[in-house]
Amino acid sequence: MLRIRNLEAGYGPLRVLKGVSLHISPGEVVAIIGANGAGKTTLLKTIAGILAPQAGSIALDGAEIAAVAAERIVARGCALVPEGRHVFGNMTIRENLILGGYACRRRGAKCPSIHEGLEAVYGLFPILRERCGQLAGTLSGGQQQMLAIGRALMSQPRLLMMDEPSLGVAPLVVRDLYAAVAALKQRGMTILLVEQNARAALAVADRGYVIETGQVVLEGQSWELADNPEVRRAYLGKEYSRVDEDNNHGSNRAV
Repeated sequence: MLRIRNLEAGYGPLRVLKGVSLHISPGEVVAIIGANGAGKTTLLKTIAGILAPQAGSIALDGAEIAAVAAERIVARGCALVPEGRHVFGNMTIRENLILGGYACRRRGAKCPSIHEGLEAVYGLFPILRERCGQLAGTLSGGQQQMLAIGRALMSQPRLLMMDEPSLGVAPLVVRDLYAAVAALKQRGMTILLVEQNARAALAVADRGYVIETGQVVLEGQSWELADNPEVRRAYLGKEYSRVDEDNNHGSNRAV
């Protein structure tokens, strides 16, 4: 579905991505892990058309999108849940969600009704139904993250990109957010997941890439990365136990 080759991007003279190559197949959940400043957010912004690439190729369903405007990339079925959520604080939950469905209708695709779209989001995050008339700016950080994910889902994306969904969110809410990611995975949603919380990301992902200083330094199946001593040391912590993660989330190891 998505194939990136030798991608370079950055901000003015600052080159952040240095020849990144990766791919995602339909129905996969792929995690991008790495330290703060490694280039993870820059990667998603470049795929989404927010940043223009300096070199390389980005192909979505075989069509080059490296020079395509951000709104047209959304119209092609690629939605980004941005770091920091960026909900419209002076609008209600319901109004934020309805805005998210605009891209689907604009591209003339066969879309569910607004009611059907809302019901699908409310089924994933029941708290949003309970508070649908509440202003988004009054929600907790975790609830705003749920709203940001729901807003992206209203566009009926074929590829959902999520940037640091656990950032600034209470641990119990992180668990709920990743339960929703697992549910989307079960429905066949293709997801590109950027996270500093490598433990949570690898527990739900099929495959993963490790980025350091703008370059992919390691890739593999999620269980392979979780078993890698360097990944465990740098990103998972010495107390990490993959057996515990398997018990909580289900193993991704192929059998």
